[in-house]
Amino acid sequence: MGKVMAVCTSKIKGIQKQNVGTIKLLEDWGIEGDAHAGKWHRQVSLLSFDKIEEFRARGAEVGDGAFGENIVVAGIDFKSLPIGTRFICNEVILELTQIGKECHSGCDIFKKMGDCIMPREGVFAKVVRGGSIAIDDEMTVALPEV
Repeated sequence: MGKVMAVCTSKIKGIQKQNVGTIKLLEDWGIEGDAHAGKWHRQVSLLSFDKIEEFRARGAEVGDGAFGENIVVAGIDFKSLPIGTRFICNEVILELTQIGKECHSGCDIFKKMGDCIMPREGVFAKVVRGGSIAIDDEMTVALPEV
């Protein structure tokens, strides 16, 4: 089980997201008002708070949403889970569709640190069932049946 530490959105792609406290997720669309919402497999991005803290310990000064992540959760190592894993938070169900991504060439974090964790630690999901998620909510993991 994990704890939601931040929920972030932006209206424009390619910029850092802002922690907004509460988000509304729409089934098979994504987060209401977020630039990455749409009918595709990367409707929502998730990143482990623990991985962000490790990166900060190396000297990175990054705030919530700096990596372009929508939901930051403590206690879940997202990249270690298989595609098809479901994340349940309140009434919301997200399904893991992609692990990692190609890095934007020369993002600000990479320029400053020589590294960026989102390409290898970040994951993407689609919204199976909509609802709301806020800071301090609990998220559980349901592994796919094999």
